[in-house]
Amino acid sequence: MYVCSCFGVTEAQVKKHAEDGACTPRQIASASKAGTDCGSCVRRIQSILGRGTCPRRELVDQGRPVLSDLPSADLEEAA
Repeated sequence: MYVCSCFGVTEAQVKKHAEDGACTPRQIASASKAGTDCGSCVRRIQSILGRGTCPRRELVDQGRPVLSDLPSADLEEAA
């Protein structure tokens, strides 16, 4: 099933990016462009991400640093 009609991104692709470490709609957008045009799919992406575990969320739960694992471009956006 398509999540993002603008760029033809499927639910399976979003789940794969999430398995690879994308934990936010912004990270999914960086990996696939989903959510960067009309934005109508962002809530759907959020719901997909909310179902699974996120390695970075697990780090937070353990009290470990999270931002040190992000690529430098993500660090600049977080600042």
